[in-house]
Amino acid sequence: MATDNSCRVAVIGAGPGGLAAGHELLAQGFSNFTIFEKASAVGGTWHLHTYPGLACDVWAHYYTFSYRPNPDWSANFAEQAEIQAYLQQCATEFGLDPHIELNTKIVTAKYQDNQRWLLTTESGEQHEFDAVINAMGNQHTPVYPDVEGIDSFQGDYWHGTRWNHDVSLDGKRAVVVGSAASAIQIVPEIAPQLKHLTVLQRSPNWIMARNRKPYSAWLKNCFKHFPWLVRMHRWAQAKMMGFVLDGVRLGHKRMEQFEAQAKKFIEQSISDPELRAAVTPDTRYGCKRGLVSDDFYTTLTRDNVELVAEGLQAVTPSGIRTASGREIETDIIIYCTGYRILDYDRIKVTGRDGQNLAEVMNAAPQSYKGIVAPGFPNYFFAAGPNGLCINVSFFTVIEQNVKSIVKLLVEKEQAGIKAIDVKRRLHEEYNAELKRHFAEYSWGHPSCTSYYRTADGYAPFLYPGGFKDYARMQSEISLQDFDAVTRGAVN
Repeated sequence: MATDNSCRVAVIGAGPGGLAAGHELLAQGFSNFTIFEKASAVGGTWHLHTYPGLACDVWAHYYTFSYRPNPDWSANFAEQAEIQAYLQQCATEFGLDPHIELNTKIVTAKYQDNQRWLLTTESGEQHEFDAVINAMGNQHTPVYPDVEGIDSFQGDYWHGTRWNHDVSLDGKRAVVVGSAASAIQIVPEIAPQLKHLTVLQRSPNWIMARNRKPYSAWLKNCFKHFPWLVRMHRWAQAKMMGFVLDGVRLGHKRMEQFEAQAKKFIEQSISDPELRAAVTPDTRYGCKRGLVSDDFYTTLTRDNVELVAEGLQAVTPSGIRTASGREIETDIIIYCTGYRILDYDRIKVTGRDGQNLAEVMNAAPQSYKGIVAPGFPNYFFAAGPNGLCINVSFFTVIEQNVKSIVKLLVEKEQAGIKAIDVKRRLHEEYNAELKRHFAEYSWGHPSCTSYYRTADGYAPFLYPGGFKDYARMQSEISLQDFDAVTRGAVN
């Protein structure tokens, strides 16, 4: 265990990753750390995003820290407000409130000759730390379509992840651009308020029934009084999520089962054969993120809703133009067009020899075992490239990542080493091995085009395997994988 105040650690971000990092640091004896959060409250994505219908698509009891179950969920799938409340409760219960600096945006982080990191805030304040844990998350920077006239529209428009609550939708016409994760939650919520809603779908997604069920007062009372019941639900939900790995593995019968189940859901929800055909994907399950919704398909059958199975060609002062040239007039445009994934330019991070992290990651978005990259000593990712697993909750993999990070900090302190930098040879060998396995999965196969893959075909988002293998791989991390760094050199 580390000695109190032996190592100053900066954690950037107070979402689930930052809170997990803080919890693990305290557990291992580190007390001299600060969690910097640019927003006015903790919660990360669950504080920043407030669009109608926002909910988690992972079962509620599995979408928690393993060491802080939540008996208070209102249903088997939790919504934004209660997830945000849960995270704020966790921050306090973990003893992290004194370590959190809200309304503090870090804009630069520079590795110095004294083997410490100099962090600069937006207001110009500077702080020195021995180590940095980047826990900023990967669903933050909204992406708008790169089309003609995007700023020419005379009505109200916004990105779904930056919802404008000041604009009333009542009796208006709206266009939702996109039909993926945020759109399938937003569309059912806003359709009843609108005079007319157009949903622009460039390509269809695989959608399963969510089967959301509220918990009764009696059952919630049981959860509070019988912790084993919460553990049982968490275990069952984790077991169900575990099936997803084979569901995205090419050639596995589970993929065929998932696709058949999703197609059956379409048939049960939509009677119009043309609409059925329009929403049926022509990709394999998992190429794009698998989605869940109980009411998106049925909302598309409403009299005031039209699905237009085309991409966006241009925005005009009065509406949009589709790929086929169709002009659609509207009062409001809502862009549900995703995020920039692995957007490391949100902070200017300068490592050894002046290396810029964003430039390095843009050229080769890779990390060693999901948590570090060479050239950036004592700089860690709570979830770096290929640092997430598709068959477990985000909380599960983030706990594993920060456990490995803090373990390295403990070993570094015990060895009396000021800074460590992962060996480039090991980093390159590890990522070459990962790359050999990408094509085994729908999301990593060359035939797939999605945000899981870069423009040149690399798949930097997910680990190509299951969490069991990922955890075993991380358990083997030690100081032997790193060089000790002195001023401008390695030993």
